[in-house]
Amino acid sequence: MTLAPLLDASLPIRIHAFAALAALGLGTLQLLAPKGTGPHRALGWLWAALMALVALSSFLIHEMRWIGPFGPIHLLSLIVVGALPLAVYRAHQGDIARHEKGMRGLFMGGLVIAGLFTLWPGRIMHAVVFGD
Repeated sequence: MTLAPLLDASLPIRIHAFAALAALGLGTLQLLAPKGTGPHRALGWLWAALMALVALSSFLIHEMRWIGPFGPIHLLSLIVVGALPLAVYRAHQGDIARHEKGMRGLFMGGLVIAGLFTLWPGRIMHAVVFGD
């Protein structure tokens, strides 16, 4: 395992990857910690900001092009950009069940499943985890 491929990548890729890793760690903590507390709310805002950074930074990455400069990951980013504020809004409206469902979906789909695809051979994170 080496960080060299990631550290050698472009700035948008580094921002995207490190924000995603931070969101993965913080999101795991959020899922395991008590809900509705002050720390949950504060860390939730930080997690939401990290997720927004992950999604928005993806639009500066054009390594996998399918339609013009965009690839399949950009569709997921659009979903995150739409679903994230909706899930936050639902918490503010007191609809905790839908807030929880939305946040869990963002965590699983936007981080865990998408993250597994970054381990595909030929991708930077594959080189980070498994070497060349």
